[in-house]
Amino acid sequence: MSRYDLIIREGMVVTPGGVAAADVAVSEGMIAAIGPELGGAAREEIAAAGTHVLPAMIDAHVHFNEPGRTHWEGWASGSRALAAGGGALCFEMPLNASPPTLDAASFALKRAAAEASSLADFALWGGLIPGSIDRLDELAACGVIGFKAFMSNSGIDDFRAADDLTLYEGMIRAARLGLPVAVHAESEALTSALATRALAADRTTARDYLASRPVLAELEAIQRALLFAGQTGCALHIVHVSSGAGVALVAEARARGVDVTCETCPHYLALTEDDVERIGAAAKCAPPIRGHADQGELWARLLAGQIDLVASDHSPAPPEMKGAGENFFALWGGIAGVQSTLGILLEEGHHRRGMAMAAVAGLTAGNVARRFGIAARKGQIAPGYDADLALVNLGDRAALRREDLLDRHRLSPYVGRAMGGRVVRTIRRGQTIFADGRAANGAGGALVMPS
Repeated sequence: MSRYDLIIREGMVVTPGGVAAADVAVSEGMIAAIGPELGGAAREEIAAAGTHVLPAMIDAHVHFNEPGRTHWEGWASGSRALAAGGGALCFEMPLNASPPTLDAASFALKRAAAEASSLADFALWGGLIPGSIDRLDELAACGVIGFKAFMSNSGIDDFRAADDLTLYEGMIRAARLGLPVAVHAESEALTSALATRALAADRTTARDYLASRPVLAELEAIQRALLFAGQTGCALHIVHVSSGAGVALVAEARARGVDVTCETCPHYLALTEDDVERIGAAAKCAPPIRGHADQGELWARLLAGQIDLVASDHSPAPPEMKGAGENFFALWGGIAGVQSTLGILLEEGHHRRGMAMAAVAGLTAGNVARRFGIAARKGQIAPGYDADLALVNLGDRAALRREDLLDRHRLSPYVGRAMGGRVVRTIRRGQTIFADGRAANGAGGALVMPS
């Protein structure tokens, strides 16, 4: 009889083909077998009846800010919050750590920090800023998952926005290296001019901030990035698309043969401008949260399969940077949501709109792994894949409480909102890293590189 390290018994297992009752056996951190009533013994068995077993979430967009700004988040607290939300792998952005990840030396510093403290596996984005193009080769050799550029002010002095020439030439180099470029797509010309005009007129409310970053600013930047990608042959990824119109541009370009994908975030799917006004700084981000009409079109595009993945864009800051104030422009813009991505998508997508569980798993794991070159071992429940699993009770749709949160400052705009399921257990490469409301102690996360 086969002997396994772990068997998960009688869960509803979510695969690309659908959902079926099955057992999942794990050996040496990898899935060894899947099937009903698997024979064989195991050192550990987990009773999963009443839960859905999903591939653990891969969050392609987080800011854990270590080294240099660990008081903003840190790998220890950030990875535990990820695990509590059903995640076992994250892709960490090159900013807001200090130094940002712009060369081999800064990559090594961040890798060391993550290996020392991260409960989850991790991949690292490299940065693309003016003057850094000649460092892209060494970042690629280190194993970055891709390169991130801002088309507007990042808010961080040591990570400047990429001008058009930097972005164009950076895409040429990235295409040669076989790695994607991810862009924050907002027009700096439009957003900075509108913000300057509002501040000069002493218009500093939340509504004034939202008006200073219109959908047009996103569309103009997406169009420009698509043009450069088409000319260079670079694989392009548009992060945190906030509007259905932005997704439409991506879909049209893809139909023309441009190698482009896009993501959206839970806050665009769950919150509207009215919520920003009600919640305040905890709901401030860029691009900003939109109105009901834009949100409706975004959902339509998501349900039509035109959005490739959903990521948190977890970007926390200390309370003093998110505090109350009359000038909404002056508050830090970033939403802390790494623990809530799966819960929001299950509530808003699966329960309310009938999204299939296989589609949820694709948006949070399978599509991510395929786009970023790690699909040989990550992103789905199948023999030979890493045993990265999330056990979720879909019947438990309790509202999120602040005391449930494991990130450093617990400043979530989702407190009080129903989550579409409770994460019962998260498993990383066969090891439980979260169960019964508690994250495991220690680290254990390893660097994941594209194949």
